Amino acid sequence: MSVHELRRKSGDSSEKITINLGVVDLGQIDLLVQEGFYSNRTDLIRTAIRNQLSTHAEVVRETVTRKAFVLGLEHYSREDLEVLQSAGETLQIQVLGMASIADDVSPELARATIESVVVLGALHASKAVKAALADRIH
Repeated sequence: MSVHELRRKSGDSSEKITINLGVVDLGQIDLLVQEGFYSNRTDLIRTAIRNQLSTHAEVVRETVTRKAFVLGLEHYSREDLEVLQSAGETLQIQVLGMASIADDVSPELARATIESVVVLGALHASKAVKAALADRIH
């Protein structure tokens, strides 16, 4: 078994999340928006999250390095996986951000070439591919 790192492809993506806040916290957020500190609730929440991530940036960097994560967006095309299959190699996907597997990747090709999947963030793949890799997604 050998591990093959595919070329990194650029892009930006976001995921929607839902949070529950107490009414006092929400009221304070609305006050700051009303007073013009933030353009809306989302702006304040994104800023708060970015500030916390900045505070812990060194821990994130160390962990990404220690666990050999790819940071950002990683896309795996059918062609990428076919090259791996032809070479008799397998892939260990470890991404902090978003990993996407092309829609034209068959479940059979995914199982033949993807040994394991660890994604901290979002994994985008067809339902069939996710089902085929269910026992390899951690």
